[in-house]
Amino acid sequence: MNTATVTRPGLEPLVSGVSRIVARGLDARDTAFAVADLLRDNLPGPDLLTPAEREGSPDRYVTHILHAEDDFSVVAVVWRPGQGTPIHDHVSWCTFGIISGIEHETLYRDMGDHLVEIGRADNLPGEVSGFAPPGDIHKVLNTSSELGVSLHIYGADVAKLGGSVRRLYDLPVK
Repeated sequence: MNTATVTRPGLEPLVSGVSRIVARGLDARDTAFAVADLLRDNLPGPDLLTPAEREGSPDRYVTHILHAEDDFSVVAVVWRPGQGTPIHDHVSWCTFGIISGIEHETLYRDMGDHLVEIGRADNLPGEVSGFAPPGDIHKVLNTSSELGVSLHIYGADVAKLGGSVRRLYDLPVK
């Protein structure tokens, strides 16, 4: 196991809790939901990030890897108003919690030659959710007028992988 060091105040209970859940060997979906339950009780505030990290970037959303080891990573995402992702899916299960802003999420199903929109949700501060592939195709947009900050926990070492995205989709949406 990679021995990453937790350096953020308040992050240790979350990291040790995720470690215990991952060690149980649950399937991806059950792991995501168990980690979501843990995150709901341990969602940190925006002070988890430094003031410079909370500034984000005028060009695109920014990710900050706060902890990474072989089995999972904890990543903060900073979104300025109007910033979002392309349509994508993930390399592993994911759990996320909204610290500030509104993450508007659009979900899709891959039909082979096109995508079909299957749902939308506005994820508000304090809300937590989890999902696992397959069925994790989505895009996310900060629709609020304030800075968005969210905490994402992925079931992979995104520091080694270079990110959490498995695939970007450029199929038409019908």
